[in-house]
Amino acid sequence: MPVGFSKEHVIVRKDFFIVFILLFNTFAWFYMTLIMIDNILTSLSVTYTQNLIVRAAYFISIVGSSIVGSALSNKISRLNFLYIWMILGIVISLVFVPINNFAVIHILFFCILLGISFGLGMPSCLAYFTDHTPIENRGRIGGTIFLTTNLSAPLLVMALNMFGLISNLIFLAVWRGLGLIVFFLKPEKNSASEKKKDISFISVLHDKSFLLYFIAWLMFCLIDRFERPVLANLLGDFYYLMIGPIIGSFFALIAGVLSDRVGRKRVVLYGFVTLGIAYAVIGIAPATLFSWYFFLTIESIATGILWVTFILILWGDLSQFSTGEKYYAIGEAPYFLTFIIQLL
Repeated sequence: MPVGFSKEHVIVRKDFFIVFILLFNTFAWFYMTLIMIDNILTSLSVTYTQNLIVRAAYFISIVGSSIVGSALSNKISRLNFLYIWMILGIVISLVFVPINNFAVIHILFFCILLGISFGLGMPSCLAYFTDHTPIENRGRIGGTIFLTTNLSAPLLVMALNMFGLISNLIFLAVWRGLGLIVFFLKPEKNSASEKKKDISFISVLHDKSFLLYFIAWLMFCLIDRFERPVLANLLGDFYYLMIGPIIGSFFALIAGVLSDRVGRKRVVLYGFVTLGIAYAVIGIAPATLFSWYFFLTIESIATGILWVTFILILWGDLSQFSTGEKYYAIGEAPYFLTFIIQLL
């Protein structure tokens, strides 16, 4: 049975569930690793330098391993690669369970391994999403996954905060293991993806459309990371960490629907125009607290629009006639690397 978003372009129900479970499990696992790393570092009372090194190692290992993973993706079938990737995540989640007393060096190695276990298969995971969703409905499906993941994140955070470190590691492994459900659904190889040509990283960087979008995405990520500490201090964690993401999640879905109807380029433009309005308000009345709440609301809308468009949709669209792993590996790098700026 097809899951319909239009009569002409549908996605088979089984394919939809496979894509949904694969991405939901992966994104939620990433959020949980962030929370767990934060809890561990807080409990150890690490210095500023130690905190910076550990967190930076995590994000750098994600980017580095994603580049390696995208280079290896043409050496092994995608389904086998995704299977190995998930098993690796389970093993790494459990490898530190026997350790009773964590030191900073343990956390450093743990974060590097966690980063590798996430980044290695991330490009293939997103490329699978691209190859198994029709381009005409990719935005709606991506927006739905984004909305569901972000609304579920607070519940997962609460679950992690209820238990100790060992229980969290086991929970992390179990959660990753649940992602293996997709293989019981017997995903089929996409014949179209098998025929796509493999390209080099240089070829991706020579793609003018990719470069234009990449520069815009990099600028947004830099601005977003610079402003985050300021907003958190001004508005508090509840509004900034809870209300803002909820607003952004709903607008991610709206942006996904719009991108299928009016095109990706217009939706990206809407996102940056919205962001410009937010900064204009702050420029006019920077001393008013209401202006900052209004800014966060509008900025959250822009973030939701741009996140779903850049993280899930655009790189896959640009790689329509070639394998998407390298597009995603390079395209997602600004999102992860600019996390380090937020720590400075």
